[in-house]
Amino acid sequence: MECVAEASRRLPQQQTQFGGRLRSGAPVITYAVIALNVLVYLFQWIIPGLTNSLVLAPVIAAYEPWRLITSAFAHSTGSILHLAMNMYGIYIFGTLLEPRLGRLRFAWLYLLSAIGGSLGILLLSAPMSATLGASGALAGLFLATFVVFRSNKQALRQMGIILVLNIVLGFVVSGISWQGHLGGAVTGIIASACIVLIPRSNPQRSRIQLVLLSALSILLLVAVYLAAQGAK
Repeated sequence: MECVAEASRRLPQQQTQFGGRLRSGAPVITYAVIALNVLVYLFQWIIPGLTNSLVLAPVIAAYEPWRLITSAFAHSTGSILHLAMNMYGIYIFGTLLEPRLGRLRFAWLYLLSAIGGSLGILLLSAPMSATLGASGALAGLFLATFVVFRSNKQALRQMGIILVLNIVLGFVVSGISWQGHLGGAVTGIIASACIVLIPRSNPQRSRIQLVLLSALSILLLVAVYLAAQGAK
């Protein structure tokens, strides 16, 4: 048995299209993100005042930095449509991206996009404005899909139509945080480029991807810190 186990460890590890560990089964991270959002939404209804402690307001971000993340997992209790639309989007793009990127890279992309959305709010929203929702992270996944499917012209045309509609809605419909969408989208493009644009032929592809993602994470956290200090 030990010989079999040792031989298994020495076998070349199967990889996804972009270098992650190939796993069979459901897109676990996508489902976990959706489940966490739904669970937080239920708690928002059950626990009085919870929503107010999760939303992001630029003026208090420096004093309560957890809001930079918690706001991306909370949704307006005024309409379940807010949650439903975001979760449907995460399902669509998560099931497209996670099998191609791998769990680690997909989770990293999602969290960076969420934080990027919060950075957009810190930089561009009014100091006293309150924002919540997974829209920034979803925008990151959406733009990452453009990078992943950049050679598929038909898919790009279809996503381009959706992108234009979302941009228009962001400026026309009240209550939509275009600032969070913009921050998440820009971060999603950069993060996905760190993963996707490293050639498969490069023997150091995985290491380069992780180094680039780590560097982007540090830069993003520094930018968030400086923006939060400037917003107080």
